[in-house]
Amino acid sequence: MTELILKWAVPFVCGAAVSFAGTMCVKLKAIKAGIQCLLRAEIVRSYDKYTEKGYCPIYAKEALTKAYGAYHALGGNDVATGLYHAVMELPCEKGEKDE
Repeated sequence: MTELILKWAVPFVCGAAVSFAGTMCVKLKAIKAGIQCLLRAEIVRSYDKYTEKGYCPIYAKEALTKAYGAYHALGGNDVATGLYHAVMELPCEKGEKDE
């Protein structure tokens, strides 16, 4: 009887483990894509906000640098890269001249 249980249980458990691993891989890819999308949206939002103001405070540049680093690490490297660099070139204070 034990032999019969093992004969059926081992393939069942292995199949369940493979199914679970496959499902988790799909979910992790979706989570990665979602986080990348949110980071990209933050970069675009920061670009719109600070180019309209004409300057970007140092604390905002630091936060944007962290967001861009995470975005880039997740494989993002498109228009957001250009927007990030454009914001980094803005002066840090209102009325400050670019050097």
